[in-house]
Amino acid sequence: MIEAVRRESPPAGCPHLSGAAEGIIFEEVQVRRADRQVLAIPDLCLNERRVGLIGDNGSGKSTMLRLMNGLHLPTRGRVAVAGLDTVRNRKDLPAKVGFLFQNPDHQLIFPTVVEEVAFGPAERGVSAPKAHQQAMALLERQGCAQWADRNVNELSGGQKQLICILALLAMEPSILLMDEPFASLDLPTRLVLYRRIMALPQRVVMASHDFELLAEFDRIIWLDAGHVRLDGRPAEVLPAYRAHAMIVGVGDALA
Repeated sequence: MIEAVRRESPPAGCPHLSGAAEGIIFEEVQVRRADRQVLAIPDLCLNERRVGLIGDNGSGKSTMLRLMNGLHLPTRGRVAVAGLDTVRNRKDLPAKVGFLFQNPDHQLIFPTVVEEVAFGPAERGVSAPKAHQQAMALLERQGCAQWADRNVNELSGGQKQLICILALLAMEPSILLMDEPFASLDLPTRLVLYRRIMALPQRVVMASHDFELLAEFDRIIWLDAGHVRLDGRPAEVLPAYRAHAMIVGVGDALA
């Protein structure tokens, strides 16, 4: 049986949890709904460039991601992202943190691609013409300028997901949170989108079941029933989770 691994001291790069201004910090965090505990994370500091979250459905991955951008608030404890407390500084988080939903249709709100990408800068106070200019420049840099006037409903699933990412990048965040971004995409589209994501300068925290892609990440956190079951390098954590899943799967089949 694989035992839970808890870091007794902050990981390298976090000599003191309160001093990790550019990282993501969990301090004695609990999330409860009604009388049920959904998530319980003691001291944890995410300072790596690429962090993956894995675990069974309902293990707490989405809740953990939503704590990082203030969509969920902790019942107790503290979450800080890039130096911002997610409770006290909730309104300031969009300038630092971008969140990518699993289904792009839940994120796209404007009829055309350029309007979608220009929305973020406009919300930050950039004039409409300037926001349009910035959006076009970003689309051009990403090789997507020909999509500018296309209706978002005409795009493929992969194209929609890419436009959602570009709309987040237009806000110039330092951290991107991604909840199962490849779930509805075929393999060629996943690989193209993955290469684009890996080339981004932003810190990325991604929940995913696509272990082949997560193998190139810097750190993997395995959540199990709202707790950190294992935390380490992909070569350590991914095989352990696979072994666990095989045992559980065989057990269910024989039940």
